[in-house]
Amino acid sequence: MNFNKIFTVLLLFTVSVVGTAQNSETKRNLFVHLGRVELLDENKVILIGAASSVSFDFTGNSCSISLQSLADHHNYVSLELDGRDIGRVRIEKGEAKYFSVAISENKHTHHLSIYKATEAANGGILFSGTTAKVVGSPRSTNKKKIELIGDSITCGFGNDDSTIPCGTGDWYDQHNAYWAYGPVLSRALDIDYVLSSVSGYGMYRNWNDEHIEEPIIPEVYENLYLNKDSSKPYDFKFQPDLVSICVGTNDLSNGDGKKPRLPFNEEKFVSNYINFIKTVYQHAPNTRIVLLNSPMVSGEKNLTFVKCLKKVIQVFENDTIHKRIELFEFQPMTPKGCGYHPNIADDKVMADQLIPYFKKLLDEK
Repeated sequence: MNFNKIFTVLLLFTVSVVGTAQNSETKRNLFVHLGRVELLDENKVILIGAASSVSFDFTGNSCSISLQSLADHHNYVSLELDGRDIGRVRIEKGEAKYFSVAISENKHTHHLSIYKATEAANGGILFSGTTAKVVGSPRSTNKKKIELIGDSITCGFGNDDSTIPCGTGDWYDQHNAYWAYGPVLSRALDIDYVLSSVSGYGMYRNWNDEHIEEPIIPEVYENLYLNKDSSKPYDFKFQPDLVSICVGTNDLSNGDGKKPRLPFNEEKFVSNYINFIKTVYQHAPNTRIVLLNSPMVSGEKNLTFVKCLKKVIQVFENDTIHKRIELFEFQPMTPKGCGYHPNIADDKVMADQLIPYFKKLLDEK
């Protein structure tokens, strides 16, 4: 037996494997992913959560991207080129297709970000690659991080009726998470963010369900796809400096007026909220939490809402491990989006209220 020959073959095989792994990792590093996403082989990625994204730098003035709606219906993405929003793109159901990116500015290197405009409940969007020459996406690793937990308001539900008027099309046709208050304030503060939000869900019951047929936010939060599928847990590698929770609008709602609706249960709401905060701390022990009320809740309901949030905070008053939980109350608003939701202009008003407040908290970290 020729041991030298065998050794040489093994050595070449090892170098080949290592080289392939390094090459794959190099390709992976050319793309930056944020939000709730599932990374696949060959640099493919499924955009799951609202405003989840994939970004990259490329040279030249030609770029097409391969996208596919993995649901049995259409979906939407919003595109940002060189820091500027260039519009929302509708992705029809079916096979993956290439979409051309309009490039007007003559630059050597461009930066493209693809954001999921719809939410986790609308199914995933598969990014399969680009025809452009990708040269990486260098970015600061020292950015502060924020997680925004919420419902339809945080998803950007009903905020964009620029192409399809309210009351027409499908319920998600006016979704544009790119312009929801969370992404808007995050861009203003130059921080990384993830949205963990599901339209219609609440802390102990949902918009039109008494926690009988549907799960609630605490039950889906630890699952990557924000649904009942626990076989794909969220890895919580994204460690936020700040966690914003805007949940309660649906708990306090009257539903559709047709389905039986019980009176709001303060005790259940407060108890579930307390336990949920403990879950957040379990995964992000060094974070700071801010509780938000809702621009869609007013009058006596808002007074009840704020009272409950204060009860939740009071439970953690003697917590010496974490920083004090904060409460932020939005200024009264009459939402002008679809279904009494904030529109893009309203989202900016909300973001403008939160920006100085969040900046102060983040600067204290």
